[in-house]
Amino acid sequence: MLDKAVGHTLDKTTLTLRQKVGQLFMPAAFINDTEEEVQNLEKLIRDHHIGAICFFHSRASAATNFEGKKKIVHNEKSYDRLKQLITRYQKAAKFPLLVAMDAEWGLAMRIENTPQYPYAITLGAMDDGEDLIYSVGYQIGKDCRQAGIHWNLAPVVDINNNPENPVIGYRSFGDDKKSVLHRSKAYIDGMGRAGVLNAIKHFPGHGDTAMDSHLGLPVINKSLEELKENELFPFQELIKKGVDAVMVGHLSLPQLDSHEPSTTSSIIITDLLRKTMGFGGVIISDALNMHAVSKKYTEQGGLELAAFTAGMDMLCFSEHAVEGIESILGSASKERINESFERIWHLKEKIFFRELPEESVQHDPKNLNRQLAQHSLTELYGNPSDVKKIKESNFLNLSWNAKVENIFSKRLHEEYGMEAIDLMTAHDAFKDKIATSKNLVLALFPPAVKPKNLFGFEAEQLKRIKDLIVAKNVLIYLFGNPYAIDILGLGPTSNIVLIYQDFPEFQEEALRHFKGLLTAKGRLPVQLKTFKA
Repeated sequence: MLDKAVGHTLDKTTLTLRQKVGQLFMPAAFINDTEEEVQNLEKLIRDHHIGAICFFHSRASAATNFEGKKKIVHNEKSYDRLKQLITRYQKAAKFPLLVAMDAEWGLAMRIENTPQYPYAITLGAMDDGEDLIYSVGYQIGKDCRQAGIHWNLAPVVDINNNPENPVIGYRSFGDDKKSVLHRSKAYIDGMGRAGVLNAIKHFPGHGDTAMDSHLGLPVINKSLEELKENELFPFQELIKKGVDAVMVGHLSLPQLDSHEPSTTSSIIITDLLRKTMGFGGVIISDALNMHAVSKKYTEQGGLELAAFTAGMDMLCFSEHAVEGIESILGSASKERINESFERIWHLKEKIFFRELPEESVQHDPKNLNRQLAQHSLTELYGNPSDVKKIKESNFLNLSWNAKVENIFSKRLHEEYGMEAIDLMTAHDAFKDKIATSKNLVLALFPPAVKPKNLFGFEAEQLKRIKDLIVAKNVLIYLFGNPYAIDILGLGPTSNIVLIYQDFPEFQEEALRHFKGLLTAKGRLPVQLKTFKA
C-alpha cells in the first residue's frame, strides 16, 4: 500500500527483523540544529530504519538543558524550519516516520509564532468546560497536522495533588480525579477528530511528587490500592474508553517494585499496565535522556534494552539508538519484537491511511482563547466589601511585570485615569505616591510559570509585594500559575482574581471583570496551602 502523505510504501511484510527493531526508536529532532546535526539524524533514520522522531526546539531547550544553564536562542522562523526538516527526514526514511511533539498547549510549547492555548490548569478551572476543551484539542490537532505532526504526546492526566511539584503543576487539569478524567477525555476526543494520535502521561502518575524527574528519580511510596483509588483512576478509565498510547514516567514506586524504576520495571509496565489494566496499545517511554534513569546506565544501549525488556514499545529520546538496536536484536525473541512492532505499525496505518480535509491556513486562536478566559476567571475574595471600596476609590494602578505587554494596567489608565505604575521601574516620585495611598489594584505577572526560585521573583522583589499586601487594601489580578498565590503572604481578608494566563484576550477579559461586565465563573482547580482550612 502507498502512503499518500509522504510517498512511502507501507507494507509491513517487507520489513526484516532488524528493520522492525529500528521502528521501536524515537530519537529527538531539534528544530534549530546545525546542518551537520541534521545530516547525522538523516543518516541514522536511513541506515537504521528509525520508526519515529520527536521534535524539540533546540539543544538548549528544557528537553536537554535541565539545569537551565544554556541560553536559548529564539528563531522567528522555527515553524518554517520545522516543516522543512520534516520533509527532509521523511525523505530519508524507507518507511514513513511517525512525527511526534509535546504540544500540550499547542505548537507554541516548542515553536515560536504559532498558536498557543491555555495550560491544563487553566482549563481545569472552567466550570463544566468539556465542550471548550474539546475545541482546544481539535484546534491543537489541526495545527499539528498542518505542520506535519502526527502524534501529540499529550494530555497530562496526572492528578496534581502536591503543591510542591516542580514539573507537573500547571500541566495538570487539577487535583480531582474525575475532573482530570473528563477534561482529558474531551481533549483526546478533539485531537482525534483532527486525526492526531494521543499519549496519556505520565503513568503511573507523576502528580504527587516533589522531585523533577529530569534531574532525579521521584519516589511515590504508595500501595497499589492507594494508586488505584487516585493516581491510576484516569489512566484506567481512559484505557477503557480507548487511547493510542500510554507514556510511562520515570518514577520509583517501592511498594510495587523495590528494585527498578517504572521505566525499566516489568512489574509496572507488563504486569500492571498491560495485564491488570488491560492496555493493548503502544507503551512509550518518557524521554530516556532524563537524569532520573539515564545516569544509572553507563553502557550505551543498556537503558533501551532494559526498558524494552520490561515491556516498552516505543523508546522516546533514545540517545543511543544504534547500540539499543543491537542490544535488543542480541537479546530479545522474535515474538517479543513483533509484538511491539505490530502495535507501532498499527498507529502508522491509522495515521497514513486516514483521509482528512486539507487545512490550508492556520486559524486564529483569539476567539477560542477569549471564551476560555471568560469561563476560567476565578474570584478568591476574603473581603468583598473591600473590593467594592477599592473600585470606587482613587485607587493606585500598580503592576509587577517583566515579560509581556501589560494591556490590563494600560486600559485601567485609559478608562479610569489612574496612571499605570510598574513597581519594577517606579522612580522616587511614584514611591512616595505608593506610600501615601491606601487602595491599590495590583496586576501581577510572575516571571516564570514553574515554582522553581519563587516563580522567578527575586527575594527582595517578593518582599516588596508582600509588604504592600499587608499594609494596604489590595485587589490583586494574578496573570499566571495559581500556585504562586502561596508565596504572596495573603491573609484571610485578601482579595485576588485568578486570570491564569497573560494572553491579551485574558487581560482584556480581566478588565471586563473589573468593570463588572463579566461574572467570574471559574473555580480553583487545585488546593493551595494559603486556603487550607
